[in-house]
Amino acid sequence: MAAADHLTRARELLTAHPVVDGHNDLPWALREQVGYDLDRRDIAVDQSGHLHTDIPRLRAGGVGAQFWSVYVRTDMSGDSAVSACLEQIDVVHRLAARYPDDLQLAFTADDMETARGRGRIASLLGAEGGHCINNSLATLRALHQLGVRYLTLTHNDHTDWADSATDEPRHGGLTRFGEEVVHEMNRLGMLVDLSHVAASTMRDALKVTEAPVIFSHSSARAVCDHPRNIPDDVLAGLPRNGGVAMVTFVPKFILPAAVEWTQRADENMHAHGLHHLDTTPEAMKVQRAFEAANPRPAATPATVADHLDHMREVAGIDHIGIGGDYDGTAFLPDGLDSVAGYPNLIAELLDRNWSEPDLAKLTWHNAVRVLRDAEAAARGLQPRRGPSIASITQLDGAPA
Repeated sequence: MAAADHLTRARELLTAHPVVDGHNDLPWALREQVGYDLDRRDIAVDQSGHLHTDIPRLRAGGVGAQFWSVYVRTDMSGDSAVSACLEQIDVVHRLAARYPDDLQLAFTADDMETARGRGRIASLLGAEGGHCINNSLATLRALHQLGVRYLTLTHNDHTDWADSATDEPRHGGLTRFGEEVVHEMNRLGMLVDLSHVAASTMRDALKVTEAPVIFSHSSARAVCDHPRNIPDDVLAGLPRNGGVAMVTFVPKFILPAAVEWTQRADENMHAHGLHHLDTTPEAMKVQRAFEAANPRPAATPATVADHLDHMREVAGIDHIGIGGDYDGTAFLPDGLDSVAGYPNLIAELLDRNWSEPDLAKLTWHNAVRVLRDAEAAARGLQPRRGPSIASITQLDGAPA
């Protein structure tokens, strides 16, 4: 089949089996760029000069459900981190209210299916960075009541109870309180997200969880040796757990040649007094100037497909998905430079002889199933276990 035919077929397939994307940082981008002023970033119209995401491009990309990340940078802590998380939950609720013909809040797997049936994009919430609960299980429960359906246990730095992939080891994985966080998430029906965590934390979480886990935006370490990626032994354990690993598009996590280049780009940002994750217009000018002077190794849909081929081989077709990380990264693969790009990835997989049933699992069915299974686990646990009132001091001693 010709490449153009594959792209046409990909669009047809996404009409029948739309993408559930595990991670999009639009709420943080709205915070950074316009202070949550939705009049200044009307995503009903093209925002390609400012964002990776808007409604026309979500439609063009065949997105049927989106986990919107309510992210908190790790230089925020305590009540400030909680407030930043709440503000982003608020903006997602405001987006759904502002664009009711296109976005529909979803809290359950059934809600996802209902939104899809109505032709709307199911909008779910995922909290990125366990520090946003401020070591409080009551705060965790409050986030769940507001609609948060996964918590990424760490971001780029460790929490007081879990080690991050990109920080110096401190706990050796999960502490006792970290295990209690996982158990409480299981009881609530909130997915445990193991993106960003250390391999030791991944393994500890898989030992103690009573429900399936996800990786909302991570790729295969065997294909690109970056600590943010998933080792093969962890991928191989997903069938026993029932979890789903959602491949990300961030070049430094998928293309070995991009790892060193991105490190130099980050150092350049710091030299200009900017955080390396800053995507404000000022920061992007610095990034684009560096890129012009230092041409970037280019990832493509084929680069992402290499990860998916490997993840399917190791974890199985029932345990993989997609989590692009749009609006959370300065750089993206050619052909996947916005949320309109998903058909290019599906076309690449068609070229590799992926079947329609396998692609339907990748795009829609696996993500819906893992949330449904977490809900079922919670229904089984709640009659046996009430809300935990354990504190980190009781279980681990006073935080360092």
